Amino acid sequence: MFSESPGYRQISRRKQAARDQVIQGNGADAPLAEGAQAEQYLRATAPEIVEHISRGEWTASAVLEAYVARATKAQSLTNCLTEVLFAEVRAAARELDEEFASTRQLRGPLHGVPVSFKDQYDVAGADSTVGLSAWADKPAAQDSHVVALVRAAGGIPIAKTNVSQMMFFAECTNPIWGRTLNPHNKLYSSMGSSGGEAALLAMDGAALGWGSDIGGSLRMPATACGIYSLKPGWGRVCMDGIQDPLRGFEGIRSAAGPMGRSVEDLELAARVVFGKQGTDYAPAPLPYRDVVLPEKLKFGYYLSDGYVKPSPANQRAVLETVAALRQAGHECVPLEVPQVVDAIECYMGLVAADGFKTLTADLGRDPVEPGISGTLLGPALPGWVRRTLAWALRKFFGDSVFARVTLATRPCSMPEYTQWVRRRDVYCRKFESEVWDKHGFDGIISPVIALPAMPHDSCKYLAPLAASACLYNVLNAPVGVVPVTHVRASDVATVEWTNLRVGSGHGSPSLERLLYGWRGKGGCYDPEKMAGIPVGVQVVGRKWEEEKVVEMMKVVDHALGPRDFGPFSWHE
Repeated sequence: MFSESPGYRQISRRKQAARDQVIQGNGADAPLAEGAQAEQYLRATAPEIVEHISRGEWTASAVLEAYVARATKAQSLTNCLTEVLFAEVRAAARELDEEFASTRQLRGPLHGVPVSFKDQYDVAGADSTVGLSAWADKPAAQDSHVVALVRAAGGIPIAKTNVSQMMFFAECTNPIWGRTLNPHNKLYSSMGSSGGEAALLAMDGAALGWGSDIGGSLRMPATACGIYSLKPGWGRVCMDGIQDPLRGFEGIRSAAGPMGRSVEDLELAARVVFGKQGTDYAPAPLPYRDVVLPEKLKFGYYLSDGYVKPSPANQRAVLETVAALRQAGHECVPLEVPQVVDAIECYMGLVAADGFKTLTADLGRDPVEPGISGTLLGPALPGWVRRTLAWALRKFFGDSVFARVTLATRPCSMPEYTQWVRRRDVYCRKFESEVWDKHGFDGIISPVIALPAMPHDSCKYLAPLAASACLYNVLNAPVGVVPVTHVRASDVATVEWTNLRVGSGHGSPSLERLLYGWRGKGGCYDPEKMAGIPVGVQVVGRKWEEEKVVEMMKVVDHALGPRDFGPFSWHE
């Protein structure tokens, strides 16, 4: 779609060289990097770090050195970092230590906690390129509102992390910073768009992180890398200074949210930022509210939303969670998602309404990553080609689901756009009535998407899989991700997944054949190759009930019991 320019290569080489120089000059001199003392720092959650510092047992400087060394290792193995702040943060840690030694008071609830940020968060003096060469060499004049709140609370911003190009597809790669690998399996993506953040946290390169989500960008990396995340509804976190190629877009709103290695990390982060208004008029003035749950909760759950059948590994994660909750005395009821294709149609109709002109406005002559090329191509197709493709999907593949989504992915007029908005609102009311009101659920347990993780470069033909996560962006619902299990070689796709008939009526047979194969030909889901990749579940709440979602995540986490997730759980 766009011709390649040598300019982006020069920028990429220069930016990566500058990052590597900072790492080599400031990341290699951490004396506690591999010692027992460093290990105890890395094993601590964010609240535990603050607690030890408050007792005078640890210092911010000592904790920082352990995380700097670990972030350096994470970068060497996964390529997760963009802007690196190691030099300046040492001074910040010393200042915290001197302040505490003098006053014996913590600066705030994040005192001494190393925090990382998705590349789109402005940090004073650093670029926010989000993988676009046009945004390079334009350092931010001031911190984004979230970064400023973190600093005021005593947190130490140590680095920014890699994203997918334009932050709009489910892998983590771009022409400026390159590809971020999944720390559990280098053949697979850390997912997108907050994939660098998830990879860094999975390897204990930070104690707390911040990402964003407009279509699963917090949740997909969290499940693929085995960490926790919280997607608040839009309006709970101020977006001042958080850069976005889709600026000005209101049909589906991007939400900023925390990522971490425990539910407690997410709660601490949310308490710091919820309801804190900046110059942005939008955030609701709702500070974090304490919630007391009933002793017995009622959860709805589903194994498939009716769009694409999730893999055996992803379904097993839901079933294990449901079994654990029932064992703990909670009620779990099967749920059928009402007409999910309506929601996905609305999502694609809204985000593609301008033909992705806003999204690609600053792309210039940068090469387009394969993972997003198909998405960008959709609205560019002539109408007759799109209609013919939809007809062929129905006629020859029995796929009315993907045919509908294909027809929705097109530019539209302003009257058509307002129709999409009305359809979105109708669907939200329908979901509220048929799910929450009808059944009285406290929360919903579900897969995140159909695959545990994407193979590299598979988004060029599997990008539509991410649409399952988009349901809760349409609903603007708060969603947490809790890691549950790891893929096992025994999680094979049986005949139930592979014996797909034309017109069978279940989801999109076209996409399911790509995943699980057809007529003896294998798909891209391969549990033997994927063995060891984490799999999590979504914990969904009603709109404006972010705090209840956090408490339900604690319930889920406790019910599942000890398992190989959390601080210092990554293994080479």
